[in-house]
Amino acid sequence: MRYLRSGPRRLHIQEMGVPRAKTVGLRSGEIADRNIRVILEAIRRHGPLTRTELGRHSGLTGPGITNILRRLAEEKLVTSNRRNGVGGGATATEFALRPEGAFSIGLKLRRTRGEIVLIDLSGQVHDRVYFDVAAGDKVGAVHAAVRDMADRHAALPIIGLGIAANDWTDEQSETLAAMSTIARPYVENECTASLLAERTIGSSTPEGGLAMIVIDDDVQAGFLIRGIPYSGVHGRAGSIGEMLTGPDNLQLNTVVGFGSLRSRIGNDEFARLLKGEEFSSPSLSQWIREAAGHLLDPIIAMAGFIAPSVVMIGGDLPQGVIEALIHQLSIERRDTSTRPFLTPWISPMRPASFSGGGVALGAALLPFLNTLLLPPASA
Repeated sequence: MRYLRSGPRRLHIQEMGVPRAKTVGLRSGEIADRNIRVILEAIRRHGPLTRTELGRHSGLTGPGITNILRRLAEEKLVTSNRRNGVGGGATATEFALRPEGAFSIGLKLRRTRGEIVLIDLSGQVHDRVYFDVAAGDKVGAVHAAVRDMADRHAALPIIGLGIAANDWTDEQSETLAAMSTIARPYVENECTASLLAERTIGSSTPEGGLAMIVIDDDVQAGFLIRGIPYSGVHGRAGSIGEMLTGPDNLQLNTVVGFGSLRSRIGNDEFARLLKGEEFSSPSLSQWIREAAGHLLDPIIAMAGFIAPSVVMIGGDLPQGVIEALIHQLSIERRDTSTRPFLTPWISPMRPASFSGGGVALGAALLPFLNTLLLPPASA
């Protein structure tokens, strides 16, 4: 498949329905690349669309739209059909996304385990595998997982690889690229990948943005402000797991992180949770109560300083456990015995739209956002 972009560049702001900034300083090829993305994004979000509707969404001229649609059809990224007019009126050609026109691999990498997914251009997951990561051999584990995924789907047009990890280095990317037939991976931290999944194919981005909390071995937070992930200086925004929280002033990671959960419920029940099994036990209920009591402190801080429209909570825990944690948080916020104030102004809380917080899914979107779709700006 012919790439629409030759390599990674700095992401830039572009939201559908928002007046576009002038393209001062862009070369003609970059303008053409950007216009193709505008059309493809409009079709993905709002399609099927006619040429007239595409003009309203993009602000581009008719001849320009026609040329772009011809190119997208040649790339097998869009299809066309006849739309019957209302009341027997004139018909028009409408254009729709062809999801199977491009695929991408996304990988979530943790210290001892990983998750790899294959998605199409619409974000639909076609394959998902969980794998173990041996200590000191992350690159080897990633290479093996990517090779197996690519070999199983060798006939598909896979355009790239995205990795969501908090400690992946440029040197590891270079080593992986030298070992693999897939180009150098695009890399983001876990919370940013999770936010990209929510923004691109999840629930509609609420006014005022959202905060995402990902619970794993540690506890992280990410922020989506006006459609743009905010990473802070050196990407350090959201390291809430190191906060001292609760009436006992304990580090959040030691109470809410998976290490605390494993020690509370035991290795066997913890393994069942990671497999997605739903069950209840006194020890799990106790962890939920303690975790909510400490997690409320950073949520209060987020609500006070950022005031997101919603706070989402995700991770590898089953949906029922996350929902129980959110319910306990709603109880904690009304309890004045430990905090002598009510907090009715805290943002609404709900589970992340995707399993695992959508981290691997967001990683798989990175090649699309760097080659075909409109990306948010880098923060």
